[in-house]
Amino acid sequence: MDIVRRLVADRPVVIFSRSTCCMSHSIKTLISSFGANPTVYELDQIPNGKQIERALVQQLGCQPSVPTVFIGQEFVGGDKQVMSLQVRNELGSLLRKAGAIWI
Repeated sequence: MDIVRRLVADRPVVIFSRSTCCMSHSIKTLISSFGANPTVYELDQIPNGKQIERALVQQLGCQPSVPTVFIGQEFVGGDKQVMSLQVRNELGSLLRKAGAIWI
């Protein structure tokens, strides 16, 4: 979990993703549509991706393991949780609070 904490530290929005995952793409597109510039780690394209994915599953219980979203260094969840925030009109304010967007 330390590796995940280090990757998330000091970044307003972090998305752990896979380059071939359609839901990861949808969540990246949704968050970017607010004007945020998320830090994205494509677990299938980085050397320690399997280790990070294992930590996400074991420590956070992420099932499926991607997409996994952190906003303001806090674990938000996966695609369902992010979409739920959007439906409840709470995603924008969460991004503002984290300093990911200014308007």
